[in-house]
Amino acid sequence: MKISTKRLISLLLSVLLVFSTFSFALAAETEATDEVTGFTQDDFLSVKGRKMFNALGEEVVLKGVNLGGWLAREDWLCPDHIPKGEQYDGEYIYDTLEERFGREKAKELLDLYHENWITEWDLDNIKSLGFNCVRVPFWYRNFYYDDNGTKILDENGEWDFSILDWVIEECRERELYVILDMHGAVGSQSDAPHSGRAFQGAQLMEKSERGERYRELTDELWSAIASRYNGEPTVAMYDLLNEPMCDVQCGELTRRVKIEAIYTRLYDTVRAVDSDHIITMECIWTGFALPQSFLKGWTNVVYQVHFYNNSDFIFNFFLLLTIAIHPNVPLMVGEFYPHQKTTWENCFKTMNKLNYSWMLWTYKATGHGMWSSDWCLYGHKDGFWRADIANGTYEEIAEAWGERVQTQSNFQDTGHYSKNVQAHL
Repeated sequence: MKISTKRLISLLLSVLLVFSTFSFALAAETEATDEVTGFTQDDFLSVKGRKMFNALGEEVVLKGVNLGGWLAREDWLCPDHIPKGEQYDGEYIYDTLEERFGREKAKELLDLYHENWITEWDLDNIKSLGFNCVRVPFWYRNFYYDDNGTKILDENGEWDFSILDWVIEECRERELYVILDMHGAVGSQSDAPHSGRAFQGAQLMEKSERGERYRELTDELWSAIASRYNGEPTVAMYDLLNEPMCDVQCGELTRRVKIEAIYTRLYDTVRAVDSDHIITMECIWTGFALPQSFLKGWTNVVYQVHFYNNSDFIFNFFLLLTIAIHPNVPLMVGEFYPHQKTTWENCFKTMNKLNYSWMLWTYKATGHGMWSSDWCLYGHKDGFWRADIANGTYEEIAEAWGERVQTQSNFQDTGHYSKNVQAHL
């Protein structure tokens, strides 16, 4: 059968149209797949000199925000009401709920709070704002029922790390690094309420049978966490202890000796099960609190400082001083906020110029007079419905800690991000 030239051309054009359509659809599918890949082993961080790099050799500077008030509670951050005369700390809240409702019901209330204070919406929002990291403060009673070492177990009878699993998995999908920060160790590493146990001394540091038992339990917890997340690229680093010896009344030499001793022990604990992840240690409050890493044989470490001061000059001075004392390790400002005569512009300018990674304190707060300060990106004015820990019914506390504490439901943008942070990401 003879085919005309006109029909042949028409047939060829049809074939080309089908082929091009298929190719376009395949390319579009590939492009869509490439857009959402999540972290891979290429994103695993390690230290070289004074910088951090991923496995491809690309330098990474962490710019993130703390998830304060989520797993480790603080008075001004959290929607809780404590009777006058009682000391606000995690221990009071956990113990009171257990005494009133029993261990199982108390855990239900705390889990409800955790499920609502930080949600997928928040992690999507943090990613959309341009941050590349979250620091996750936790304390030991997220995983132990008490300081006797009674573990919280999951339905399979295993140690329950589901809350850390969740945030790491969600951040992996969004390509957000996670810093795991032990804000409160067993027995407390400080005398500050944010460790979960206020004004009882840093019992973790005691030269006593009790102190040694607390150290053993803290070793056990860090060993389990590091074993679980060994090889996980989403975990940027292990933050061994938040602000050790904070508010403890002692001389600087004593402070230095105790901090070095506990960090030496915990470094060895983690390295016994995970040789690859970065470990960060905090200089509280100056670089003199930490030893020279090369003298200790510590590798793959980042030193960290926290700054809450009232002068640009002091902020700049201490950043430079820390570099002068520790010129051979990467440095990070794990918590900061500009206060009084300290300005956002100076903080970011100095940190970026000196190659510090940084984490804002903090993502959200419920007020307590802090609405107009520089403490949070999302806040709520005084009058927020707070859970009455001592007198509220189970149902009332559950309502206060349910959808009411979700950021998109009842919190407002404080304006600090758009006015002060956005340009520096």
